[in-house]
Amino acid sequence: MKLEASLTADNINQKLLSIEYAVRGPILQRAQQIERELQKGVPKPFPRVVRANIGDCHALGQKPFTFIRQVLALAACPEMASAAVPEDVQQRVREILEDCTQGSVGAYSPSGGLALVRRRVAEFLAARDGVPASADDIHLGSGASDVIKAVLTMFAEQVDGKPSAVMIPVPQYPLFSGTLSELGLVRADYQLDEERAWALQPSELERAHAAASQHARVRAIVVINPGNPTGQVLTRENIEEVIKFAYQHDLFIMADEVYQENIVSKPFHSFKKVMHEMGGPYAGMELASFVTCSKGWAAECGLRAGFVELLRLAPRVLAAFRAARAVMQCPSVLGQCVLDCVMKRPAPGEPSYAQFAAELAAVRRVLAERTATAYHTFNSIPGYFCNPIDGSMFAYPRVDIPERAQEAARDLGLSPDEFYCLRLLEETGVCVIPGTGFGQRAGTFHFRTTILHPRDEFQHMMDCFRRFHLDFLEKYS
Repeated sequence: MKLEASLTADNINQKLLSIEYAVRGPILQRAQQIERELQKGVPKPFPRVVRANIGDCHALGQKPFTFIRQVLALAACPEMASAAVPEDVQQRVREILEDCTQGSVGAYSPSGGLALVRRRVAEFLAARDGVPASADDIHLGSGASDVIKAVLTMFAEQVDGKPSAVMIPVPQYPLFSGTLSELGLVRADYQLDEERAWALQPSELERAHAAASQHARVRAIVVINPGNPTGQVLTRENIEEVIKFAYQHDLFIMADEVYQENIVSKPFHSFKKVMHEMGGPYAGMELASFVTCSKGWAAECGLRAGFVELLRLAPRVLAAFRAARAVMQCPSVLGQCVLDCVMKRPAPGEPSYAQFAAELAAVRRVLAERTATAYHTFNSIPGYFCNPIDGSMFAYPRVDIPERAQEAARDLGLSPDEFYCLRLLEETGVCVIPGTGFGQRAGTFHFRTTILHPRDEFQHMMDCFRRFHLDFLEKYS
């Protein structure tokens, strides 16, 4: 008797079938296949695959911060304490373990996170913004992705017979589009203005809101600042315009601010600070702001640590959110240790400070060098255009693709930028993600690349982009 599958494409949760996540999509799958072919000796016009598809700094060669890893090691194995371990590391571990049940990071923490770490987050936010912060408003998660999904889940409900919609920027990080698909929420896309350094135009917000309101109830707006994949940093004036728009339309603001420590130019203004300083009705609006340890200077992607600050939720809504988080038990306690180190870094005069400061300066120097080099290199290639990269760890250049290449793409059932990125991979071994995975204005084509590779590999990438594109133009023009 033949066994029938109990789960099929017809009876699985249909919302899951519509999820797309280009960062780990078909281009990466082909890159992995090419890596296996290279291992088997299959001849290629390049010796290795260069992965530039994801912002994983440690995978690209960034060394972990010594202070963080010493705290992690000692927290996991306290009996390793010795005179060789700096005293401030030992003191930090003692503080963390005192807040852990039975002094073990292997025990569950409260579902919202260790009280000590949430208090440290509140202190960090208060120092950043000059605005009081409360540990009660802090909810820790397994990275920002975890708490972003948790907040979006609260909107997965019809209102007045209409499905709920969430406004998201285009281009956007596909976590948002994928999560909205999974939850059955409607996307209300608003276009960033590439010709004005990816600015957020109030008129475009109004257009997107009006269009979505014809068939859905728009309830929230997502803003990514600094931008991913675009790398822009919003001006204070732009943030004020978003806040006023959200107030006018009674929208919940979700501020993805995970790249705030990756800014190489321009000041960073948090939505919380700007709302507070605007005063009046704006200071009383609801807000969710997100920070992660996967980005910034620590870049501890694999340890999964982040938080959301949830402000001014109705009491029953907050209780429901906390109950839903409790079902998930708690985020990794070792991840919470990382967050504690990021929120309260070594201070001048402490034993670990000199080494920490040197490591931090090196990371920031590389970020500044790579963003400048990527910007100038892309704008020197015929048919490329790239806005200044103010923050984050990516470049998102626009590429002119000849009509003949677009026809070739259509013949293969690919979008033009997918075709371009696939040819780039096959001919150079460089793996980037096409703009279709993030969104782009119709008729324009982009790709996102990480830019924090070691210097030699980064220069190899830049050379590959130039050489490939010139050959591509010659072939298809």
